Amino acid sequence: MTKLNDILASAHQRAKSAQLPYAGAVTPQEAYELLQGNSAIRLVDVRTKAERDWVGQVEIAKEQHFAVQWNLYPEGTPNPQFLEQLAAIANQQTLLLFLCRSGVRSRHAAKLASEHGYTACYDILEGFEGNKDGQGHRKTVEGWCKAALPWIGA
Repeated sequence: MTKLNDILASAHQRAKSAQLPYAGAVTPQEAYELLQGNSAIRLVDVRTKAERDWVGQVEIAKEQHFAVQWNLYPEGTPNPQFLEQLAAIANQQTLLLFLCRSGVRSRHAAKLASEHGYTACYDILEGFEGNKDGQGHRKTVEGWCKAALPWIGA
């Protein structure tokens, strides 16, 4: 439990230093360790179903992995049921780790959830694929995949 507390302390410090409007930010490796150490933690993948189907997704216990799209595909519009769908998978005290492609939508999701009473929202820095490299490819610079954490390819 000490390791998990250390991770959360680092995540809180990142939030404080960067003045983030949610509980904290974790690296992909830290997120994986948290998920392995506590089955009550939820990973909320906010990418579209198309992204998960075509690009791949995190491979963790089913009871910890949930998909709640931030934007709808193919419309690209915000998901009007985001908070309702989030409420269906977690209560406001559940520790939530938000994941997207590169860490932008997950920050927005953590912020919105925090604004609506969720007290333990964390952004997974770098996202699933990370930013693009010099050739415009993802999964080579940073992110869940680059960290060689378990994932299922498309």
